[in-house]
Amino acid sequence: GCNVQKGQMLVINADVRDYEFVHLCVEEGYKAGAGEVSVNWSSEFNTKKAYEYMTTEALCDIPQWTYDRRAYAQEKGCCFLHVVSSTPGLLKDIDAEKIQAYQTTAGKKFQPLQAYTMANKGQWSIVALPSEGWAKKVFPDMDIQDAMEALWKAILTSVRISEDNDPVAEWEKHNAEILHYSKVLNDYDFKELHFQNGLGTDLTVELVENHIWSGGCEEASNGAIFNPNMPTEENFCMPYKYGVNGKVVATKPLSYQGKLIDDFWMVFEKGKVVEYGAGQDEEALKNLIEYDEGSAYLGEVALISYDSPINDTGILFYNTLFDENASCHLALGRAYPMNVKGGTEMDDDQLKAVGANDSMTHVDFMFGSRDMHVDGVQKDGTVIPVFRNGNFVL
Repeated sequence: GCNVQKGQMLVINADVRDYEFVHLCVEEGYKAGAGEVSVNWSSEFNTKKAYEYMTTEALCDIPQWTYDRRAYAQEKGCCFLHVVSSTPGLLKDIDAEKIQAYQTTAGKKFQPLQAYTMANKGQWSIVALPSEGWAKKVFPDMDIQDAMEALWKAILTSVRISEDNDPVAEWEKHNAEILHYSKVLNDYDFKELHFQNGLGTDLTVELVENHIWSGGCEEASNGAIFNPNMPTEENFCMPYKYGVNGKVVATKPLSYQGKLIDDFWMVFEKGKVVEYGAGQDEEALKNLIEYDEGSAYLGEVALISYDSPINDTGILFYNTLFDENASCHLALGRAYPMNVKGGTEMDDDQLKAVGANDSMTHVDFMFGSRDMHVDGVQKDGTVIPVFRNGNFVL
């Protein structure tokens, strides 16, 4: 995941509940050659209580030392490991405006530090652990112990770990397969993609000039190869900010601001969301779209075969790290600079000039389906089938 380098600082972000796993990571980090391993502890219980009892003004008074701590680590060329195990829907009863106010304030404060990971200046990886709240959400009919064991099994399977395999070799093979599809897509150099299915999705996504399809492993500025997301199944690219038109219908719930947005859809005109609706937690969807100017535009389009290991489990994880890898998805918000030639060396103004979207947020939502058809349109108008019935046909 992180591929910590000799003498490099490793920063681990995790909930206090996961301390045993984190202790193992700390030791393995040092064994791998880390010069220092630093842990930033959090608590979703504390977070929920803060939202319940603190005033909005107090919540938005973010201490400067929290910024300085992260800036210090990035200046030292650190790598990040994020361990996630949060309970889906934990904040469903919390005032959405209070959550929005805090997240907007935090986004503005930490925005200068975003490029470090978004542009792969250093390595970073996100991995997941089961928690009781998460396990019961995924497997509501099981008792706690059985649900935890089932979620453990599902997670380990999704990240290609079994008792009798070599996970590193499995990941090297998997990365090679994803890179193969990226090369094929890059060779076609499509002008746009057209998505259609029976649920109502009819969407055209124009890609930026000189775009680069990425996926699987990435290379940091220091030359280290790393996997930002574990699991991962996607090939992703940069949409042209003003070149998205049509309707998209989500196929899985989205966990956002501690709430579960479900049965939702959006209509885009010239790149911007102009209409939307949801059967559940539409207010949270509104907060996402109106988070800032860029959150109403796309920053990512990702292709994933419907017959993927995660989708084949038949499990709805209620966690974007997993569910986004079960089907094609889009992301509202900031684009990844790596998805355009020379992008990691561009400043924000240069990225905007090539059509990259800028935002303080980046949130994936899933819209792939068994009957999804995707056509790639080349610059001369030639139409190339990319997906038929939910899977690659290239």
